[in-house]
Order: sequence, then C-alpha cells, then structure tokens
Amino acid sequence: MKPKTKFQKQVAEQSKRLAPITRKQRDWAFQNCLEHQARRLKNGKLTCLECGHSWAGGHTLAESICSCTCPHCQAELKVIDTRKQSFKQAEYYGIYTVCGSFQVLRYFFLEKHCRVGSPARLHCREVVQHWIAPNGKCAIMARSRSMNVLYYDVWNWSSALEIRQERQAHLVSPVAVYPHKRFIPEVKRNGFRGNFYGLLPRNFFRNILTDSRMETLLKSGQIGLFRYFSVERSKDIADFWASIRICIRNKYAVSDASLWCDYVNLLRFFGKDLSNAKFVCPTDLKAEHDRWMLKKQTWNKHQKREERRKQLLQNEQAYSDLKANFIGLEFSEGKLHIRVLKDVNEFYEEGNTLKHCVFTNEYFLKPDTLVFSAQIDGQRIETVEVSLESFQVIQSRGLFNQNTEFHDQIVSIVNRNVHLIRERMTA
Repeated sequence: MKPKTKFQKQVAEQSKRLAPITRKQRDWAFQNCLEHQARRLKNGKLTCLECGHSWAGGHTLAESICSCTCPHCQAELKVIDTRKQSFKQAEYYGIYTVCGSFQVLRYFFLEKHCRVGSPARLHCREVVQHWIAPNGKCAIMARSRSMNVLYYDVWNWSSALEIRQERQAHLVSPVAVYPHKRFIPEVKRNGFRGNFYGLLPRNFFRNILTDSRMETLLKSGQIGLFRYFSVERSKDIADFWASIRICIRNKYAVSDASLWCDYVNLLRFFGKDLSNAKFVCPTDLKAEHDRWMLKKQTWNKHQKREERRKQLLQNEQAYSDLKANFIGLEFSEGKLHIRVLKDVNEFYEEGNTLKHCVFTNEYFLKPDTLVFSAQIDGQRIETVEVSLESFQVIQSRGLFNQNTEFHDQIVSIVNRNVHLIRERMTA
C-alpha cells in the first residue's frame, strides 16, 4: 500500500535505512528456534537431518535414546523414530532494534526443509515490521498475505515489505528473540526493564507510551493490573483509577486483578467509598469479594418478581443479539466438554452452582467477551471468559473462584480452539 499520511511516509523513508539481517543473526535463529533432529529406523540406523550423514546407531527401538551427536557435523540431535523421508519445520523469530527515533520490532519466518540423505534447506524471510514512534504511534510494514481466514502463515513471498493496514496476522508471537536488543530511550524512561510480562511487545510499548496510567502501573509494580487492563480492553481503567491510586499509596499489591475489579464493581453497586483504603485494600480479597457478592445476591432476591422477570426478558434478547453467532459453539477433549452459555438462565445456573459472580455482575451484557462453561459429564467445573478482541483467556474460575485440577487443561483447550471463535465472528 502506498504511504498516505505524513507518518506513514516517514516510516517508509526510515525503512530504507534499516540494515538487512546479518549472517550471525540468521545462524543464531536456526540454531535456537528450530529443532535439530536425527531420524532412526527400526534397525537402529541414524540419519542426521542437518547434514544428511547416516551411521549405525547401535540402538534398536527397544533401547530407546532421546538424543545423539552427529559424528560428521557434531550437531546435538533429537532422535525421532519414523520412516518418513521428508520433514518441515517453521517458526517465527524476532529482532528488536532502533532505527532513527523509532522502536522497530522485526519478525522473520524461518523454514527448514529436510530430506533424508541431503543437507537441510534453510529459509529466513522477513514478514512484518512494527514501527513505534516515541509517542506510541504505530505503523506496520509487511508482506501481503493470501486470502485465507484459517491460516496466518500464508505470506506472499513475491511481495515487498510495504505499509499495510494492521491485521490480526501481523501480531506475531516469535518463538525466540535475538539476544542483542536495542530500545529507544522513551520506553526505558516509561518503566520498561526488559520484561514484557507475557504481553506482545507492540501492545506493551504502545500502552506505556500512550497512557500515563499504564506507565504508573508498571513503575509501581502493579503488574497484575497492568496485564489485566492490557488484555481486558472492555474495562475502562478510568473507572478504577481512584481506587488504584489508593492501592499504590498504601503499597497494596493487587494479586488477582480480575477478582479485584469485580470486587470494586460490587462496592460501587452498594455505594461504598472507593477512595477508602478500608474497602479497596482488603487483607483477604477473595473473602471480601465473596461476602459482597452474597450481599448482592441477597439484594437481587428481594427485588420484585415482576421487575426481575422483565429485566431478564430484556437481557435475554440483548444477549441473543450480542452473541447470536456464537450460540452452539462447543468443543471437547477427553472427558472435558466446553461450550458457550446459550442464554441468561444458564448464566444464573452457572453462577449459582459455582458460587461466583458471572450472573450477578451481568457478564451476559459484556459485548467484547464470550463466556464458556467447562463441564465433565454434565457437571459444571469452571467458567471461562475469553476476550473477543485479543482472543486470550481473561479468566477461568471454578467453585468459589478457585482453580480446579483441570484449570490448565481447560485454558489449553480453549487456546487451541480459538480459531473456531474467529470463524464465528465472520459468519
């Protein structure tokens, strides 16, 4: 795309000064980002997939070994037992550098094609560049992509790196980053000390360069809140800022940001002083959250039945309109079955069964999240909330907001099936 704005033209001009990847950087990427393998046959014969050398390993499948060293190229190899002849690996690799006054995040697509008996063929091609100005403004330089909604790695290799409109596929998460990194002084000034805390670097830098409140959270060590408001875009930090300042002033570290925000919303509902450390800095956050949640549940029960019935009918239609594309979405793995809550009544049953606030805090009216119920044999185990903007799991809560023994497995299943959510969004 031809640069149109003054900023885009400035980025396009600066990109011409960007040095190409060096041989040292390329070699480091192939050494550290991709596996080095040796194929082993049933008779114990080993073949190095790096250089193509074959030798008698002296070990049969019954005497399984996990690794070996190639006697020809001295590479440390992971042993795989297979009769396949051809192998392919692909990963993303990053280089973080500076060009002019810009922070530049460069991402390369690595491919290794191996065939038994032949040296490996290696390809390292740059696909995306994030250009971030000191004021947080960002532009994307990238190759074009084929029109495929299911796969992100369909780059058009005949295209050039040009200004592109930002897409989800451009938010690359590399398997490794070259250890020699350079950063503009503005990100260091705003609290960056080398740790991205699990966030995408592009989002991390934009947060601290464009929002002084996010910068304050980072510098004050409120990492839980920093990560939460980076992922949960439907929550406005301004609604909680007065309470956050009280926490910082009293050196109160919020350990569970999502639970704390739900708790503050409960306090707000009951008209409590959100600038009072007695309320917003509880010694036992979970106990206080549960106490106020029970109060709200009691308050709800004392409302007039007719008013409640009308409210539920209105909410039912609102939820149906918001999540029509996602109703019926489900996936399973083993005995775990995970599905979207289909109506407001199910939110009530979910919250009532697991004793948490998914119903009382009206999660069914949140437009930018999707709520799933994880079940085993029809029994509710955990409730999962997924962001429809970042497609990341915001929280997964079991009975009384505790994690169950299936927590990590549930989150992993949802992450592996996030493409199904994206498909429903475009349906």
